[in-house]
Amino acid sequence: MATAPALDTVRSLIDLPRHCPAAVNRVDWHALSEPEARRLREFGLDEGIEIALLHRSGVWGGPVGVRIGRMTVALRRHVAAAIHVSTDGG
Repeated sequence: MATAPALDTVRSLIDLPRHCPAAVNRVDWHALSEPEARRLREFGLDEGIEIALLHRSGVWGGPVGVRIGRMTVALRRHVAAAIHVSTDGG
């Protein structure tokens, strides 16, 4: 019996399991301030870019460590929440 192929799962980057590879599906640019949006664009963040959540700090909503392509950066939690990613099979 053949199984159905897994569908892509779209979720916020902040909800992604650690070290799970994903691709940027969309960015909610309106949820970000102009300097935050400009910084992400300078990093080359755009649809289709490879991304992974590497580290979450504490339970009080501190920054998260993220790999964007080959670069590792720290993002504020609300910035990471504005980035929506696709993963294979969830």
